Parts: sequence; structure tokens; C-alpha cells
Amino acid sequence: MDIKTITAQLSVSPQITPAEVRDLAAAGFRSIICNRPDGEAADQPTFEEIETAAKAAGIEARYLPIVSGKVQDEDSDEFEHALLELPGPVFAYCRTGTRSATLWSLAQAKTMEPAAILAATKAAGYDMAGVVRRIVNGGKTPTDAADAAFDVVIVGGGAAGIAVASSLLSRKPGLDVAIIDPADIHYYQPGWTMVGGGVFDAETTAKTMGSLIPKGVHWLKSAVAAFEPKDNAVILDGCRVVKYNRLVVCPGLKLDWHGVDGLVETLGKNGVTSNYRYDLAPYTWELVRGLKKGRALFTQPPMPIKCAGAPQKALYLSANNWETMGVLKDIDVQFMNAGGVLFGVKDYVPALMNYIERYNADLNFFHNLVAVDGPAKTATFAVKKPDTDPETVTVEFDMMHVCPPQTAPDFIRVSPLADAGGWVDVDQSTLRHKEYDNVWSLGDVMNAPNAKTAAAARMQAPIVAENLVDDINGMSPTAIYNGYGSCPLTVERGKIVLAEFGYGGTLLPSFPKWLIDGTKPTRAAWILKEQILPPVYWKAMLRGKEWMAKPEKVSAS
Repeated sequence: MDIKTITAQLSVSPQITPAEVRDLAAAGFRSIICNRPDGEAADQPTFEEIETAAKAAGIEARYLPIVSGKVQDEDSDEFEHALLELPGPVFAYCRTGTRSATLWSLAQAKTMEPAAILAATKAAGYDMAGVVRRIVNGGKTPTDAADAAFDVVIVGGGAAGIAVASSLLSRKPGLDVAIIDPADIHYYQPGWTMVGGGVFDAETTAKTMGSLIPKGVHWLKSAVAAFEPKDNAVILDGCRVVKYNRLVVCPGLKLDWHGVDGLVETLGKNGVTSNYRYDLAPYTWELVRGLKKGRALFTQPPMPIKCAGAPQKALYLSANNWETMGVLKDIDVQFMNAGGVLFGVKDYVPALMNYIERYNADLNFFHNLVAVDGPAKTATFAVKKPDTDPETVTVEFDMMHVCPPQTAPDFIRVSPLADAGGWVDVDQSTLRHKEYDNVWSLGDVMNAPNAKTAAAARMQAPIVAENLVDDINGMSPTAIYNGYGSCPLTVERGKIVLAEFGYGGTLLPSFPKWLIDGTKPTRAAWILKEQILPPVYWKAMLRGKEWMAKPEKVSAS
């Protein structure tokens, strides 16, 4: 038997024999549902044979036969009732297990999120792509007609989505483009480090989404539930169907605050904060100003995360403020990093280490935050150092800045667009999907091995726009992405180490060394971050003005 567990209460499998029923009883199953009609194959035992063996083993059995490929809405209702009536755990089977998994998916659709259903069936080895619209529609069969259709549909209205929409229209003004995003507010997230350091006001990092959507672009204010790339369709919450000729996927990352036990309950109080949230960055600054002595923890989860330098930027700016206040000597600064290096590109490490030493901060590598007790002010870390046994350590704190674990959004991870790790699977040079050639992706959600930063999205948007328009014009992609990303590391108020690099850690400086030497802290890089980049973001990048971001072209052979 090949038993596939979907939930603790239901497992499914391909066809079983009467002799295997005793094994099911021994495994703890109390009920069997047969979803395969008798006589479907010559070598198939009848339900009566299975039922007889079940009675002998003390298991209840029920017959709910479904013709292959013809699961009706009423069938899933009947399956749901059976799950409620029969003693659990329940075992269901058909020829391969797919009908049973499908019935469960449709039965749960009234109460479970589509992504959770798709994740459970995917983990069990069953692909529910064929019934995804029904799952999104609460388990019922929707109409097959599209509610809207566009030349290009862009999923995500963040930095990447709006920038690529603007870049597309600058190249092909008549294009019929739609952006799908449920958010009312668009945030300049790179500014939150500066908010937490007392440099920016939080309000300067937010604008209404409606004020930023490019003129002529349709805004579909909804969440995406699922993708049907074989049918060129995006399924929205409520089972509305949006068709596209070409699709761009860039919804950003999911911040998994629930991935750390106790974190959600204590965020914004008990000295626990994070610059990764708009409403918490001001609390960071409040804590920094108020701390005169004690221990300050700064955490970094396993990669990938967006802006990998942000956890240590919070440390540097906080420590610099304590230095200015004259209290740094009384504060125990600890950097708790799940990784094994301070920064992934070694050329920038010497300058950063100078500041670690200057602020007398301790580096604790291979320390991953797993739990927080806010009232007790303790943080628990899983420590997995190379060549040593894993252990758990609990550390007291007076202030803690947390960078949460991060993943692709649920609706991406369970989609046909995702690779095994849950990221949108693209060619790292053209940013075109490896399987579906009318799909592109950029920003934090795709799987190219580059840094997940706004600067990377600024460079990627024109490349995706160029290659998509090439495709419309019947050409192969002509623009290539070299992995560029930038991380302005705010090491003290007034100075920044401007890390700029591409694939493989190759240094890709935008400025001559005499102006900005990125491997050293400079005032010029601070001016760039504080005064130049915000207006570039709002007035250039989001409006299709590709300042220092012209696509690199494929060399002619």
C-alpha cells in the first residue's frame, strides 16, 4: 500500500486489496471510503469484498463511487458528510487516490484557504490544478467565462509591479495592462531602516496605491487565489477569472511572523520591535532613545530574506545613537545571525567588521530565533554550528530587533509557477519562466540567486519590460540581467558602506571609485541614500524613468 497522509484525520491511496484491510486496522484507521466504482478494471476487487474484510477487522466501510474525471459538486458534499459521520481517522481510496484527494479538497473549500488545501494535497503527491477554480469558489463549479482580459497582467503593486508597468507603457504606450493588488497603501520599504534610526518620519515612506498606479493601467483591487498558466488565467478571491496574453509575477515576500513562537503576541511591546513593519519602525526609534543600559539583541533568520543587510543596519544605527548618547559602554549589543557570515560578499566585510568592533558588538553565528517570551524578556535560539551537536539557548534582553523568517507567499508556493523551494522558476538572465514562455517574474519572489532588494527590482523592471515587448514583437529576449543588487549599509549616521554586486558576488559599482568607494564608509553614499534615492524611487523608478537602469543587451554574435 502507498498511503498518503493529507491530514491527521484523512489518508488516501491507490486501490487496495482485501488482504491489506487488516494492515489498515493495525495502522489505526477506523473507517474506509471507496471512491472507485466496481468494474472499472478487470483486476479490481469489488467493494463488497473490501467491506467484508473491513467488518472482520472492525472497520466501518462506505461506498461513494465516482466516475474518473467526473467529480460533481454533490459528490464532495456527500464526501464531507461521510467524514463527519464516520469514526476517524479515515482512509479513502480509488484507482490512484486522486479522486479521493479531489473530493477532500472540494469538501474543505468552504472553510480552508485555497493555498492550505493545495499545500496539503501537493505534499501528499496530488496535483489539484484541474479543480483550482472550484476550490477557490468554495468547492462549487463556477462559470468558465473570464471576468476580464488584458494584454499583460501584473500580480503585485509593489516596487517591482508598478515599475514594470511604467516601463512597459514607456515602450508600448497602447498596451492594455492590469495590476492586481489588494493593498490601499504603497510603502517605500528601504526607508524603514532610517525611520528606526530616527532619520526619516514614517509618513514619508507611504503613499496611496491609487496615486501611484500609472495612468491607463487598470487596478484590480483583489487578492490572487491561484494561477492556471495552461489556460492563461489568474483566479482571484471570489473565483473571478482574469485572462492574460502575458503575465508578470511580482507580489513580494511573505513575512512569517508566526514562524517564531510567541513573536506575534509581543511585537510592539516588551521591548520587541522590527524595522520590517511600517507601524513598528517608529517603536524601534523609541526603544533606542529610551535604552540607557542592558542587552540589545538584533536577529537575522536563514536566507533568503529581503534586504539581507537590514538586520545589521538596525544594529549599526542603534549602536551609533547609543554612542552619541554616551551610553554604549553600558549596553551589551548582540547580533544573532542564523547564517555563518556577517555579509555574503566578502569585499565588504572588513569595513563592516570595523564597526562591529567599534560598537563592541558580539557576533553569534548559526543562532536562529525560534521563540520569544515578551513578558519575561527572553529569546530562544536554535544553535546549529558546523561539526557540533545542535542545541537551544535562551538569552535575556532589554530590547530586541527582530527580522522575521521569510518565504514566498502561499499562493505562489503551491502554484504551477513555483520550483521545489516555492519560488517562481525563471531563467536568471532573461527572468522569463522556464516552463511557461508567456510568464515573467521579478522582485523578491523569483528564484534567481540575487539579493532581494529594491535596487535589484529597479534594475529588473526594464529588463522584464524589454523582453516582454520583444516577445510581443515576435523576437527572442534581448535584455539580460546580471544579478545586480545594492545594499546601502548604514554603519553610522552620516556614513554608508554602499554594497553593489551581482551574481556570484561580482562587484558592480555604479559610481567611479573616486566618488564612492563602496568597500569603505562614505558620506557621499549617505547623501545618496538619504536625499537622492527616495525621490528617484517615487519620481523615476515608479514612473518608468530608468535612471542608471538601462537594460544590458545580448551581444550580437
